[in-house]
Amino acid sequence: MIMKTQKLATCLWLDNQAEEVLEFYKHVFKNVEVIGAINNTEATPGGEPGTVLCIYFVLENMEFLAMNGGPEYKINPSISYMVNCASTDEVEYLWDKLSKGGTPLMPLDKYPFSEKYGWIQDRFGVSWQLIFTETQPLQKVRPSLMFTNEVCGKAEEAMGFYTSIFENAEIGTVNRYPAGMAPDKEGTIMFADFRLENQGFAVMDSAQDHKFTFNPAISIIINCETQQEVDYFWDKLKDGGSEMACGWLTDKYGIAWQVTPTILPKLLQGADKDRAGRVMLAMMDMVKLDIAKLEEA
Repeated sequence: MIMKTQKLATCLWLDNQAEEVLEFYKHVFKNVEVIGAINNTEATPGGEPGTVLCIYFVLENMEFLAMNGGPEYKINPSISYMVNCASTDEVEYLWDKLSKGGTPLMPLDKYPFSEKYGWIQDRFGVSWQLIFTETQPLQKVRPSLMFTNEVCGKAEEAMGFYTSIFENAEIGTVNRYPAGMAPDKEGTIMFADFRLENQGFAVMDSAQDHKFTFNPAISIIINCETQQEVDYFWDKLKDGGSEMACGWLTDKYGIAWQVTPTILPKLLQGADKDRAGRVMLAMMDMVKLDIAKLEEA
């Protein structure tokens, strides 16, 4: 059974690589646990019935959804994952594992902010910031949002927006760019961290010449217990953004969110394939998800 372990999770949109990604991360990280899977039904566009649509797993302390979505979206470094390592040896170990077939974005080295740090994009396109921290935070892995191109300079505004929407939310450390670090503007965010629902996130602005920005290839899932919650988060996050389909939207900064009832995975899994097909078909016809209609299906 799929069990919700956290209020917020992240989804990796993959081109039929969900199972391969999971096996890869099992060999890289010490603590990876599968918590459930959902198979394609006859109603799934482009999916072969009975094959894996998505896999829910926990990596270290963070919940992920690996989804076989197809070639439509490609993961890029605008959303990466910071891994707080307890030793320089751990940084080097993870770097060695993740770099096989991957691309270094910042070399593994000593930096003013850490004795050992490196930024690597693995062979599936997922980016990892590996950092040695003498004081270990409660959360070992957390998403990091990099604001580039047209949204560069809006990281601080975004933190205020998100912390105003979610409970148990606060802004933590804020480090700003000083003068003389062109093209980055003085006072914009070099690094900051914040919490939503007691889960850690990081943000930064970057005015460098990046060829990417936020897209739905990595989205943030909100596990909602009630329709009231679904309605609340949908209305708040779509303000200035745009609706997609099947409970997906992009906010005004271009970050994708899935506002998802916790009952949905339960309705889509199990031996009753006819029920799963009906629920999938009902979901495909929705923009914002309606719990009552999903249960009726």
